[in-house]
Formats: sequence, C-alpha cells, structure tokens
Amino acid sequence: MCADVLAAVAWPYANGPRHIGHVSGFGVPSDVFSRFKRMTGHNVLMVSGTDEHGTAIQVKAEQEGLTARECADKYHRIIATDLQGLGLSYDLYTRTTTPNHYAVVQEVFTALHDNGYVVAQTQMGALSPSTGRTLPDRFIEGICPICGFDGARGDQCDNCGNQLDPADLINPRSRINGEAPNFVETEHFFLDLPKLADALGAWLDTREDWRPNVLKFSHNLLADLRPRAITRDLDWGVPVPLDGWRDAPMKRIYVWFDAVIGYLSASIEWARRNGDPESWRTFWNSETAESYYFMGKDNIVFHSVIWPGIMLGANGQGAVGGEVHEALGELQLPTEVVSSEFLTMKGSKVASSRGASIFVGDFLKEFGPDALRFYIAVAGPENQDTDFTWDEFIRRINYELANEWGNLVNRSISMAHKQVGAIPERGELTFEDGQLLDASSNAFTTVGEHIAARRFKAGITEAMRIVGLANKYLSDQEPWKLKEDPERRDTVLHVALQAISDCNTLLTPFLPHSAQKIFEALGGEGVWAAQPELVEVTDGDLTYPILQGDYASEQARWAPRMIVAGTPLQKPTPLFTKLDETLGQTGPSWAPIATD
Repeated sequence: MCADVLAAVAWPYANGPRHIGHVSGFGVPSDVFSRFKRMTGHNVLMVSGTDEHGTAIQVKAEQEGLTARECADKYHRIIATDLQGLGLSYDLYTRTTTPNHYAVVQEVFTALHDNGYVVAQTQMGALSPSTGRTLPDRFIEGICPICGFDGARGDQCDNCGNQLDPADLINPRSRINGEAPNFVETEHFFLDLPKLADALGAWLDTREDWRPNVLKFSHNLLADLRPRAITRDLDWGVPVPLDGWRDAPMKRIYVWFDAVIGYLSASIEWARRNGDPESWRTFWNSETAESYYFMGKDNIVFHSVIWPGIMLGANGQGAVGGEVHEALGELQLPTEVVSSEFLTMKGSKVASSRGASIFVGDFLKEFGPDALRFYIAVAGPENQDTDFTWDEFIRRINYELANEWGNLVNRSISMAHKQVGAIPERGELTFEDGQLLDASSNAFTTVGEHIAARRFKAGITEAMRIVGLANKYLSDQEPWKLKEDPERRDTVLHVALQAISDCNTLLTPFLPHSAQKIFEALGGEGVWAAQPELVEVTDGDLTYPILQGDYASEQARWAPRMIVAGTPLQKPTPLFTKLDETLGQTGPSWAPIATD
C-alpha cells in the first residue's frame, strides 16, 4: 500500500550561507528519500524553510549593519537559491517570519497552555554585560557540571547528552565575545517536559527500527527531563499570545520552540497555496501517514523528545490529560528521526580566512550539483563523522562518477549512434546477456529496500555495483570487434543500453540532474526528474522567495523502463567533467588549502 509520506527537513539558520556539511545532514538524504518515495507511487510532502528568529540573527545583522529583518531576508534568499541549485525537491521551502508561521506557533502554544503543559516560572536569564541583550542558551558555553566537559552549551552537553540551563555551567562565557554573562531573575513560560516524560517513554519504546545512536540518545535524555523555557527576553520573534504578554516589547517565543513547529506551519502554508487548505491534515492527522524527520545529530533532542513532547501535550496525551486542540486535530508523532553524523572539514584544511567553511553556492558553481550529491551519498556522514578532503572528493568524482558511470553511458550511446543511429534491435540473448539484465532488474528490489530503510550509502553502492557489471559486460563482449556480426553487435549494445537505462533509474534519486540528461540521451522526451522552482510569493505585507515544484507530472518510476529499438540517438556529450587532480593538493581558489 502506498502511504502518505511527510519528509520534514531540518530548517537551516539564516545567519549566513550554508556549507556542505549542513546539506550532507539534512539536504541530500531527505531529497534521495523523497524522490524515491514519489517514484514508488507514494504521496509525498517535503517541507522546510529558513529559521530566522533568535539573538544570533540580531548579532549577525549588527555585524553587517542591517536590521534583523534585512538580515533574514538576505540569507533566506541565498539559502533558498543554493538549495534550488542542489535540486532539493521541496514541495514547499518557506521561512519562519511569515504571518502564517506566527499564527500556527501561537495556536500550538495556546493548545499546550490550555492543556496545562505550559507554565510560568522565574529563572536566571543570561544577559550580555556589554550590550544588555539576552544571550541564547547555545551562545553560552562552559564546563558541564555533570561530566566536567569544557565546551558544554547552555542548553545541553554534547559529551554526556544531558539537558542544561546556562546558569548550571561552571565558568560560563559568551561564545560571541568571551565575556562572562550576567544572570538576572526573569519570568518565562516553560514547557513542562516532566509531565510528558512517561508518554514520551512509552512512545519511544515503540520505535524499534530507528538508527541505534538516535534511539539510545533519546532514551538517555528521558531520565533527566526538566521544564524548558519557551520564551525569552528579546524583541525579535513570535509574540506570546496571552494577555499581559502579547504586547510586551521584550518577551517573545524562543526560537527553538517556534522552529520545530515550522514543519506543521509549512505544511499548512503549502495546503493554502495549493488551493486545498485542509489537505495538510492528510500528513498530520491520519494514523496511516508516515513522517520522517531529517537532520544532523546536534538536533536529535529537539526532534526525538521535545517536538514529540509538544505534539503529545497539544493532543492532551501527557500526565495531566487535556483535549485535542480543534484547529490542530490529533497530531501524529514522527515515524522516524533520521539523523546523520557530522561532515567535518579539518582534512580539507581550508584557509582560516574562509572560516574553514566550504559554502554550497561556491561548490555548485565550480562542480555542479550531482558531483556534491554523489559525494555525500557515497562518502557522507550517514553513520559516523566523516572528514571532507579535496583529494578524496577528486578521487570519487574522477574514478567513480566520471570513469565508471559517465564513461559507460558515453561510450555505449556513442557506439550505438555511430553504428546504427538509433537504439539497436535485440537478437537472441546469450547467458551473459541475461545475467546482466537480471542483475539490473533485480537491483530495483535491493536498492529500493536500502533507500526505503534510509540506508542511502548502501543503496548507491549497490547501484554502482550494477554499473560495474555493465562496464565489465561491455569490455568482455567487445562490440567494437563485431563488425562482421552486426546482429550480435546490436544485441550487445541493446543489452548495454537497457542496463544503462536501469542504472539511470536506480541513480535518479541520487543524481536527478544527470538522470534527466541520460533519459534524453536515450531518446526520452519531457521531464524525467523534476526540479524545484524559486518563486516569489506574498504573505500579508511580506514578499519572499519559496521553493516548490511540479513533481507529480515527472515520468520517473521505480521500475525498469524498457528501451525501444529504433529510437533515434544523437551523439552524446560527456556527462561529468574529470577534475584537475592538482585540486586535491591546492583546493579551488575560493576554498584554498592552507599552506602554513
């Protein structure tokens, strides 16, 4: 049965361009999964947007002489453009500064408050002595009082995984300028997570097929759940929808709370923009729908504990009960939190003037989208931290993507074009012919099972194994030596082209741009793998770009596409440009390897 599938993709933060480490965690894996699910006939909704609230945006804005709104506008457009260039097939990529998002966040806050899971408490808030501005938890670091790790953040310790408050840290300091924060008493609303702990634990016990690191980390967090502040003393964010707070100039909903609600608000915006305002409920209120949340490991706690806790509280399913909020309906908890590890850049040795970052936009201009997508799929941080190096990237592209796949496509189509001018007729098959065709056909099951289980590296590795078999077949059969036996030559070329067509389908979720070109090179017409479009829209008095796409009309399906003899073929052009191997030692000009 084809289920409705929500692909909820982590929201990149709008305080600068995103680097390739970001898209290796949330971007490419979510798109591979969504494209595959569409190809297998599922109804997919892939949503995300730019996360634009919080002190970090204000700090960045001051550094650039902008207002917070101008800063968010600038980086939202840059990030959206980069994600479009990478080919991430969002049904909607939006932002958190829209009237729609504000309204949905306030609706969820109200549901939690009405059900008794949001309570007012006083706490010690951290202020910057030099600016008087609230310091967000993640902008404070110090020594963890539990494990002694020096480098714990004000919200959690990445070493032991425990939830923290900034005032808990030993020797706390601002990550902005190193100064020790002042702590003052202030009143805030808190999400009462302890009242949701039992319900969260019972739900997590049902999540047996998650990646082990995610499940273990999430269970460990339950032992030390405490109420967590969801408002802050600042003027940039979603207003608190309660009398006495609504118009307070320095009280706003905290950015971590409003960001996770973005998956829901983006779904509601998508439904409205598509002319069916209630269609979001298919993905959020239906018990048969599936939902997969894609992010890096630093976001696990927000998606495996806090966001499910928010949904349980809004549903009235915690220790104090409550009612399902009428406007929201009963929200369905995540099917899986698909967390990747980190793509680090120590080995890339990028010069420090670049901040040791390799930005997506620069990468796309130099190498194109499918080179980056291929590298992330075959060598990315799916199950362990992975260090990016330029020499490994060059090797992967030249010897795997260009030599193995690109060369197979180019020489096979070139021979068929030169000898026949079209896809050749197929004669009687030999054992070797049938062996290759069986392997490429059977791979749909194997590769499909891997992608469906979020094992993307295993999926593309198996697809590339079939590419290797096709290369060996072509070398063994030597069709260029069969001039005296044109029927056999044509059969070999036909079998090779069918295997290429199969491999192209298998690789479509990973390499949609080149898949479109190969589809056309084999005589296909129209859209095989649809791409996202950047569209200017208006919400209230706000005009901004979104990503959306017409993916329902694409032709890509997860099954062998049988080639048709006699289909005209044109002389192909190389799919992938081999890269200068000296880049492995120097890096490109925009991200040079440091020489000191």
